[in-house]
Amino acid sequence: MDQKKRGELEFWFDFGSNYSYLSVMRIRELARSAEVDVRWRPFLLGPIFKSFGWETSPFVLQKEKGAYMWQDMLRQCRKYGIAWQRPSQFPRHSLLPLRVALYGAEQPWIAQFCERVMLQNFSADQDINAESSVAYILDRLDLDAAAIIAAAQSEDNKLRLRQRTEQAKALGIFGAPTFFVDGEMFWGNDRLDDAIALARGATTSSTLIAEKHD
Repeated sequence: MDQKKRGELEFWFDFGSNYSYLSVMRIRELARSAEVDVRWRPFLLGPIFKSFGWETSPFVLQKEKGAYMWQDMLRQCRKYGIAWQRPSQFPRHSLLPLRVALYGAEQPWIAQFCERVMLQNFSADQDINAESSVAYILDRLDLDAAAIIAAAQSEDNKLRLRQRTEQAKALGIFGAPTFFVDGEMFWGNDRLDDAIALARGATTSSTLIAEKHD
């Protein structure tokens, strides 16, 4: 008998994105339970915003939207049981950890690396772009931090990140997190469950929930 093909989901994210934080912290367990493979797609959100004429996050440009977002993040983190501390700098520069994530996107440590970077930013309120911060995370994962950072900072990998960001533009990505399943786009942490459900083969997230309770 042919083995059933596992579903796949592309996960486009930036470490400076607050709603990407929620998805990074949720996606590993959701995908594992649904038997879905995650393709990690780190990219730079800043150039996307600049293409719209924005110099920074819309949560900074629009005071009312920003105030709502911070309250919403508090609610969502309570809902999911995710650690939360409003960062003193937002959005934080995330170029180095994004380069590392791109370099390690197919490695078994990618999910844990991304989770720890996000926790540094949105729970510990630390500078995630500092080499010392990235090295600390890699060391704690029992990885060769110096070798990985050197590879991530290579000209080839830098070019790959620029190309990945151009690919995001070409796909019509306008924010993060964004998910793709069989070419279908889902935007926002509140659509992660629907994307997982489609990747699994269920038509809606409610179908997935119903199956869990059968």
